[in-house]
Parts: sequence; structure tokens; C-alpha cells
Amino acid sequence: MKAYTAAQVRAAEQPLLDAGVPLMERAAAALADEIRERARESRDARDAAGEPRVLLVVGSGNNGGDALFAGATVASQGFLVDIVRTSERIHAAGLAAALDSGARVIDAQSVEASSYDVIVDAILGTGASGSALRGTAREVVGRMLSQLDEPQHPVIVACDLPSGIHPDTGEVPDTCLVRADVTVTFGAAKTGMLCEPASDYVGRLVVADIGLGGELERIAAV
Repeated sequence: MKAYTAAQVRAAEQPLLDAGVPLMERAAAALADEIRERARESRDARDAAGEPRVLLVVGSGNNGGDALFAGATVASQGFLVDIVRTSERIHAAGLAAALDSGARVIDAQSVEASSYDVIVDAILGTGASGSALRGTAREVVGRMLSQLDEPQHPVIVACDLPSGIHPDTGEVPDTCLVRADVTVTFGAAKTGMLCEPASDYVGRLVVADIGLGGELERIAAV
């Protein structure tokens, strides 16, 4: 599998963003597809009734926006979507879309991780360069980790990469992070995802094609 550094991926994205290509919408659509599939599998495994339940744990960056727009999509399709904010800042348009579609924001203290079919980790993106979780994000993840020791726990889907791993080196500076069952990464695999110890937290890697191929090939050839 070809992999690229976070800087290479950002460089590939920039001319497309400048041209108005809707990269976030493409990423959100791919993430929504994965959420739907994993929720269905989770409910079948647990023989659960009622509407699928999804928890979005979102930070301030664009991967939080990806998750919020994906949440808007599945909420409009009848999923029950809760949002936990780990930062005062949040992607405003993504939040508005999610709320308009029926999602709700809940307090971090009220999270009961085991009650969901899918939990989406969208706290930190590639720009965080493997920073350890702090503040509310650390509190929420610590709470979830204490609740996810049951054999049939929710499916954990990481948005772009598991929060807390270094996208280039694969370093994991702190073990307070959620081990993903599936990581939906956008445009290309990041080099760190294929390196230990980060690879142990990625789970099944899904590379969503959002149209970066030509730019990535050009950049890699330089």
C-alpha cells in the first residue's frame, strides 16, 4: 500500500481546495458509508432493536467537520446521533448541518459508551502531529476506555486517523487513546499508520478516494 506524509497529503489537497473541489463533502460521504455498515453489523451481532445509535467525539479541526457532516447524513436517515465536543472551537457549518438533521450535543460527563453501536473518533487530525490528548478530550477518552471492556463493545471508527498517533512516524506518545476497529482515512494512507506502534491502533484501514491521486503522484515524483 502506498503511503504519504501528512504534509504531502495537505499539499495535494491545497490546489483542489483552491479550485473549490468539495473534499470535505467527499470525505464525509465515505465516512457516513462506513458508519452505516458498521452500525448494521454491530446491531446484528447484539440482536439490538430500535434505531442505530452513533456517538461523534469531535475536536476543533477539519476531521471534526468531516465527522459532523457524516453525522448529518446518517441522522437524516434515521440514526440517533449524539455529539460530544472536546473543544470550545468546532466546525460551525458541520455542527449546524448535524443539528439540523436531528443530532444533539450531549455533555461529556453523560457519555455511556456501551450504549452506542458506533463511536467515531474525530478529535485530532493529521495537523496535531501525534499530540497526546489533553483536557476534555482526555477526560472523554478515559471515560470511554473504562466502559469498553465488554466483549461486544461499540464499533470504533477513527476519522482519518486514530487521535493521538503520529501520522508520519507511527509514534504513540500516550496510551490514553481509543483503539479503532476501523480507520477511514482520506485520500491516501499516512505513513505512520503502517508503522508500529500506531498500526496496532488503526484496525482495518479503509482508504477513501477523494480525488487526490493525480496530485499525490505529482508530489511523490518531485
